[in-house]
Amino acid sequence: MRMFLISDNGDTLTGMRLAGVEGVVVRTRDELRAALEKALADKELGILLLMERFGREFPELIDDVKLHHRLPLIVEIPDRHGTGRAPDFITSYVNEAIGLKL
Repeated sequence: MRMFLISDNGDTLTGMRLAGVEGVVVRTRDELRAALEKALADKELGILLLMERFGREFPELIDDVKLHHRLPLIVEIPDRHGTGRAPDFITSYVNEAIGLKL
């Protein structure tokens, strides 16, 4: 199984290529949809890396893939400017999941 990156900037793609991960840079909704369709058609693809920005700006596209396809596993990664999540994201997630304040 292989990994593939769908990025919104060339810097992230260049860094991932140095690690042996191929990918594509997309800028628009239509380009993202086409890249997702191509990735879903590739049966050798096990992990699909997406920028967090896509999950925020186009949640219906990303959620549809997550809900209707077993593979590839979608992993949202932050861009070079950092994550859009709150600093205590993990703690609040655990608190919500178990119902206890840690």
